Amino acid sequence: MTDSLASLYPAHLAELTRRTEAALKTADFEHLVIYAGGQHLLFLDDHYYPFKVNPHFKAWLPLLSVPECFLILGAGAKPKLVYFQPADYWYKPPETPSGYWVEHFDIHCVASVDSTRDLLPPKLDRTAFIGEWRTEFGGWGLLQVNPATLLNALHFPRATKTAYELECMRGASALGAAAHTAAERAYRAGASEFEVHHEYCRAIAQREEELPYNSIVAFNRHAAVLHYQFLDRRPPIEGERCSLLIDAGASLNGYAADITRTYSYKDRDFADLVARLDRVQQEICQAVGPGVDYKEIHLLAHRKLAGLLREADFISVSAEEAVASGLSGVFFPHGIGHLLGLQVHDAGGFMRDPSGALIEKPAGHPNLRLTRALEPGFVVTIEPGIYFIDSLLEATHGNGIAGQINWPRVDAMRKFGGIRIEDDVVVQEKGIRNLTREVLPQGGGAA
Repeated sequence: MTDSLASLYPAHLAELTRRTEAALKTADFEHLVIYAGGQHLLFLDDHYYPFKVNPHFKAWLPLLSVPECFLILGAGAKPKLVYFQPADYWYKPPETPSGYWVEHFDIHCVASVDSTRDLLPPKLDRTAFIGEWRTEFGGWGLLQVNPATLLNALHFPRATKTAYELECMRGASALGAAAHTAAERAYRAGASEFEVHHEYCRAIAQREEELPYNSIVAFNRHAAVLHYQFLDRRPPIEGERCSLLIDAGASLNGYAADITRTYSYKDRDFADLVARLDRVQQEICQAVGPGVDYKEIHLLAHRKLAGLLREADFISVSAEEAVASGLSGVFFPHGIGHLLGLQVHDAGGFMRDPSGALIEKPAGHPNLRLTRALEPGFVVTIEPGIYFIDSLLEATHGNGIAGQINWPRVDAMRKFGGIRIEDDVVVQEKGIRNLTREVLPQGGGAA
């Protein structure tokens, strides 16, 4: 993969340069300083939070674990990297930069952050700064910090991925697929949530802080918590292992994969429901294409999921009635997906144009994270779900739709929590490319 990335990287840099120069012109700047970010001590402690690099920085180069670095960009100039390499014996200093990307940068290694000051552009009043602002930068003369006009102009085109970015995301998907397979195997062998998570990390060879987001490893009713954040150390007792929902990603060169699968342990009825949702998910994926309004993908998902709820005897009304009344939202309360790339919920999802004007969410659907029309090169997630969430189900008794629910059928499913199946899909000129199905074809199943 390194060879393919090396061959794709120059065109990626050329496109970033074009976008950045256009954004600087729009915002009336000549230069841009991007700060990778710094480390932060825990409150009243002497060790640090995990370092997370600024996405604007890692868009340019795969340098993810070196804080206090800077990129200095300007029209017609070779990108300048200020590389922080202190003399240190408490922590291992960063090694000298190497790899396919180094020849494209004018690299200055510095032993102190303040040395960056001498490398800044001469016209600081015409220079923008993007990143986390720190008080020690106050005397450097940088006046324009995270200007909204510039950020908007950079965020809008970021939705369209270069060939280099798509190759990184394909590699991240392959890593995630191997780890998901290991996680399912550990689950079926009797592991706890905690142990499944560690098998996932072992298979992917990434520490928790290197993953693009905290893994969701939810057994049984925990799957009804959409962002379930804990890891039980003890496995379920004999006879109470019902289901696994795992929403876990992977990173490659700073680009994310975001994959969810749901499995039934032995229950055939629940396994059948998983299989039905998998088929619906694939139908929704096929609706993705250039020019398609993503809001319509979300509404299509509600109609299809409402149809599945009716066919599976969870509700007694038609799909159209269930969507109109809000009943479908009781079982599917989140959005159908989001942009994916440098961040799991990538920037620019609501933007109408580079000015920052927004496209509103559909009425009654506050949790959708993407409202743009799709274009070739966009990478989006498609993640329909059906959940049995106690608080949402109980609320139906106060809004007049409780009578449309088959309560004995729903009550029998509460122990499983819910189902979610998520793929990462590339919009192409014709058709789609499903990065997840290329490497992890199954949607879920039973033992």
